[in-house]
Amino acid sequence: MKSSGIWGTLALVLSLTACAGLETGRHYPARNHTNLTPAQEKVIEERILQSAQEFKAQSQVNYKVQAGDLLDINVYQEKDMARTVRVSGNGTVTFPLAGNIKIADLSVPEAEAMLAQALSEFIINPQVTVLIKEYSNKQVYVLGEVKKPGSITLPVERRLTVLEAITLAGGFTDLAAQDKTKVLRNADGQNLTIQVEISKITKQGDKSADIFLEPNDTVFVPQSFF
Repeated sequence: MKSSGIWGTLALVLSLTACAGLETGRHYPARNHTNLTPAQEKVIEERILQSAQEFKAQSQVNYKVQAGDLLDINVYQEKDMARTVRVSGNGTVTFPLAGNIKIADLSVPEAEAMLAQALSEFIINPQVTVLIKEYSNKQVYVLGEVKKPGSITLPVERRLTVLEAITLAGGFTDLAAQDKTKVLRNADGQNLTIQVEISKITKQGDKSADIFLEPNDTVFVPQSFF
């Protein structure tokens, strides 16, 4: 798991937030900001959540396509060519005009370039977009105030809970606002935010509060001043 990228981004976001007048003259991050209004806290948190999602998107760009992945493939201004295809066991996909193309072990941009090259014999300057709709090795992301932020592959044999994912990410940092942990989920095209109060699980023994994660969920742990 690589953490340097997100921390640099979050530092920039917090710096920009301060410059925007939320707490002029203060240096972020810090543990306690009693002068922050709820509206200011919300703005900061929304910007950090956006940075976390950008980190997630970047990690997906670096992902190597694997056999079993389900892909949405589109060609600009060629709507009839749009396909949802699964990468075969030998790492190939079959696409109109391009035929059978091996794309396993390529990054998404590399797969797009290979498909574009194959289509260039039939289409002038084809613009191909590949989106991973479903990972064969399903993943979740644990970001924010954990010791090893990044992606985690969901186990095949059982379901993974929020607290287990945080444990796999090295546990909370000293700055973590544990009871404001959030799960970000896209369900049927709707973006959902589910708050998880960790103390209910660890101190009150309420196992129902430790929800099961779904593929592509993001667990986000904010800092304690939120």
